[in-house]
Amino acid sequence: MPKKSLHTVFLIAGSEPLGSAGMQADIKAITACGGYAACALTAIVDEDTQRVKSITPLPVDLIVSQAESFLGDIDTGCIKTGVLPSEAIIRGVAGVLRKYKDIPIVVDPVLVNSVGEKLVSEGVIEIYKQELFPLATLITPNRREAEVLLGRTIRNVRDDIRELGKFGCSVIIKSLQYGQMLSDFLYNAQTDEVLEFAKPLIDTRNVNGTGDSFSSAIATYIAAKYSLNEAVKAGEEFISRAIKLGSEYVFGHGFGPVHPCFMEDKAAHQRIYN
Repeated sequence: MPKKSLHTVFLIAGSEPLGSAGMQADIKAITACGGYAACALTAIVDEDTQRVKSITPLPVDLIVSQAESFLGDIDTGCIKTGVLPSEAIIRGVAGVLRKYKDIPIVVDPVLVNSVGEKLVSEGVIEIYKQELFPLATLITPNRREAEVLLGRTIRNVRDDIRELGKFGCSVIIKSLQYGQMLSDFLYNAQTDEVLEFAKPLIDTRNVNGTGDSFSSAIATYIAAKYSLNEAVKAGEEFISRAIKLGSEYVFGHGFGPVHPCFMEDKAAHQRIYN
């Protein structure tokens, strides 16, 4: 009897104590979208809901070995990277990924925190561009990260997003605000089209890990063989619902999490979560 294949997403990402970002958020989103998550840890992040206190990288050899252990043994539908806090780690990860060029790669360049403070050095940013972006199927910077990568403010998003695609990858620029609406823009490098995904702005501080959850959802749908446009559309629907549900809760004194474990049945949701 034929056996099913899991929609497996392999993460190369950091861990943090809140459960709202990093590997913890990735795993929740992948699971909620019907995928199977596995992970090579890159760093231990110490943070509360108000600030990142420290980022402690793990040894490069250990990160590389974790990735090789999984990728050399298990069929993988998509690879997704999160925090890669040093030039040496990016080079080590890129060296592994070059061996698995047939696997789609989603690179979420974790460059700034929720309030726009830069988390990495200029050297790390350049190595992202040189080593990792040319290997990526899709990169997913938010507005602030896109501006860091461009070296300037966004002037014309449809032109600027193509500039970020010069490495050969497709690009999403997330969270551009227009009045009471937020828009994400997708540049599909294969079709040379730019698509806009607009949604109402939700009044909430519970947005920590939004980018992690969103990019992991997209990676899951890519692993499930959706086209890029379809995967992004499904990811947009997922993250919009997760933000809306997360806005109903109080979590700490700063930026809380989205809530990926939503249910269509409100009564069932209330029985479990209230």
